[in-house]
Amino acid sequence: MSADRSFEDLVAEGVAVPTEGWDFSWFEGRAGEARPSWGYRSAGERLAGAEAALDIQTGGGEVLDFALGRAEPARPVLVTATEGWPPNVARATALLRPRGVVVVAAPDDAPLPFADEAFDLVLSRHPVRPHWAEIARVLRPGGTYFAQHVGPASVFELVEYFLGPQPEEVRRARDPERERADAEAAGLEVAGLRAERLRMEFHDIAAVVHFLRKVVWMVPGFTVEAHEARLRALHERIRNEGPFVAHSTRHLFDLRKPER
Repeated sequence: MSADRSFEDLVAEGVAVPTEGWDFSWFEGRAGEARPSWGYRSAGERLAGAEAALDIQTGGGEVLDFALGRAEPARPVLVTATEGWPPNVARATALLRPRGVVVVAAPDDAPLPFADEAFDLVLSRHPVRPHWAEIARVLRPGGTYFAQHVGPASVFELVEYFLGPQPEEVRRARDPERERADAEAAGLEVAGLRAERLRMEFHDIAAVVHFLRKVVWMVPGFTVEAHEARLRALHERIRNEGPFVAHSTRHLFDLRKPER
């Protein structure tokens, strides 16, 4: 059990675990996060009704692979995905190639490398930031953007433990109502928007270390060496008081591009 293991041993394990892709199964039993009530698995239902689909910032392709499995045999004729981090491009390509999905290496902040009105469905799970004008451009009239986004101040109990109190503007970034306004300004119509705040628990310091190495934007430039004192203090806190509790925020967009 992790309660019987030393700080050094747990940290070494957290550092050693590979960070590629979006498979979070390693955290089972040592960290947990409540899931939104809507269940992003419904992406499979959207795929089943589409002809040409794009998954933006697919990570290691795990979520798209799962959704395609649920859509079979009524999956789209054309499915493609983008990803900006080279290790994830390779991982997603290996996973999705058997399903006939082409993974395109594309920086997250670059224009989408596709023609206008190429897709009737665009998906994304936890994009770094949505490029609304590009999403609207590649959608066909009547097409759908269906995506789960990270919301404002997500896991900020952990962020502020390491970085201290954050400015209000930083805490309000990714606000769903602000994103709604930006989507509408790009010409998209909001058919649905739901938001929830969800409990997270970290049961040992290895889980904290691995999480901050994997989700790199939480504590930019995180290293064990730079944050050793805070990590040691948190290790003792978890041993003495139980899991470190934080809260994630998520919102689900269901958007439409108007018919001509």
